[in-house]
Amino acid sequence: PDDIIFDVHNRALWGDHPHGYAILGTRETVKALDVSHLRALHTSAYHPGRVVVAASGRVEHEQLLQVLQRTGWLDEARGDCTPFAVDPVEAAGPHAEHVKRKDIGQVHVVLGGPGIAHGDPRRYAFALIDMLLGGGMSSRLFQRVREELGLAYSVHSFSGSYADTGSHGVYLASAPDSAQEALDAVRDVLREVARRGLTGAELAAGKRQLRGQLVLSMEGVSSRMYRAATTALYGEPYRTIDELMALVDAIDEDQVREVARDFFDPDRHILVSLGPKAVR
Repeated sequence: PDDIIFDVHNRALWGDHPHGYAILGTRETVKALDVSHLRALHTSAYHPGRVVVAASGRVEHEQLLQVLQRTGWLDEARGDCTPFAVDPVEAAGPHAEHVKRKDIGQVHVVLGGPGIAHGDPRRYAFALIDMLLGGGMSSRLFQRVREELGLAYSVHSFSGSYADTGSHGVYLASAPDSAQEALDAVRDVLREVARRGLTGAELAAGKRQLRGQLVLSMEGVSSRMYRAATTALYGEPYRTIDELMALVDAIDEDQVREVARDFFDPDRHILVSLGPKAVR
């Protein structure tokens, strides 16, 4: 249920747009697949014109090219490089949906809405707010909902960015009798940030924490590889750690207040729940 609820929220947010599709598909779509479908997808999507090969760690560029040469990859035709056509996306308006499940002991809740696109310059301010709200045990949501009120064992924020838009929200799981109170507490925290932004002290602490996370992320070989691939896929310049630190340092209270108002107001969010009892 803690996985299914995110599929429910995606569908409620994006409807019939591909962003709203379940990644695994459905019973019907999987049963309908045959070899011709797989070959057609492989031919159209997996060729040098559409695939980025990224590597990091103990590897030299020329060595990587030699490996690709031996596999025959460099001899493959580049194929069509035109981006796949994706219809414009528009998020659904605020509403509530419930999936009745009597066979589970908790109510699983997601409250969220559209977020930041990958190339949006506000994404660092967004990440800072998201982190302080629900990014760990010191976050506002964890401290308020779990530590102070004891209404939920699991509560955290989440976000994802696409080329054209993004999504974000808060997840919590609570006993049926306390789920509504837990949701009300989440809304209170979000509404406070949406209306007032962050204090100067919180902004300074958030910048320190975000800088630390960025530096730590550079220490992992796999994260360096993914970062290299992402910059190529999104056509972004590869920024040094000092350049990233400067972007974080440039976040100010006005920008935080704008992002908080535009994205974190719970009255703009879609509410979905799954379990034996609905919340509202």
